[in-house]
Amino acid sequence: MAQGPGLAKLRQTMGVVREESISTKLRVVFNGSAKSSNSVSLNEALYTSPKLQPEVFKIFLNLRTFAIAISVDTEKMYPQIRIHSEVEDFLIITWRSDPNQSLSTYRLLTVIFGTSCGCYLAIRTLHQLAADEISTSSEACKIIREHFYVDDLLTAANSVFHAKVLVSEVNRVVQKGGFTLKKWASNVLDVLDSISSRM
Repeated sequence: MAQGPGLAKLRQTMGVVREESISTKLRVVFNGSAKSSNSVSLNEALYTSPKLQPEVFKIFLNLRTFAIAISVDTEKMYPQIRIHSEVEDFLIITWRSDPNQSLSTYRLLTVIFGTSCGCYLAIRTLHQLAADEISTSSEACKIIREHFYVDDLLTAANSVFHAKVLVSEVNRVVQKGGFTLKKWASNVLDVLDSISSRM
């Protein structure tokens, strides 16, 4: 993941406040582009990862092909993904709440929002989960691979029965990976009612 030891550290964090958010009003965002004392940022020290997410156009085109649309968000996706122990030392932050206090050192153990590789790691984790669970539900795993745009799922079905099966199976598979889906939406009330009654 990183090109060499000690090249850069996360130096700046900020909070993004969303008053309209029901679940997470304050989200911590790390500035992986902040320059370190050696004029190198963490993002510059990370390998450039290939793009894994599908084209948005293809996702929306699929959505318009079927009568029933379904969308859902993955709750706090990045913090649910544990990074490999070998790269923990590249994600060290120092912190103090008061300038008169001594600095404390922390290791970040999960995927970080604000780093250049965060999106890749999140999607790659979903793809691995789909590969691991392919024998239990091939259709749900195909949807996880092809209809997720990072943490948002946009998919569709041709009948209420099919939509309910997809919702149930996709939810079951992502839970195997420790993820929670929230903010379900659909253009068919019967599908939403079945979600609220089971989840």
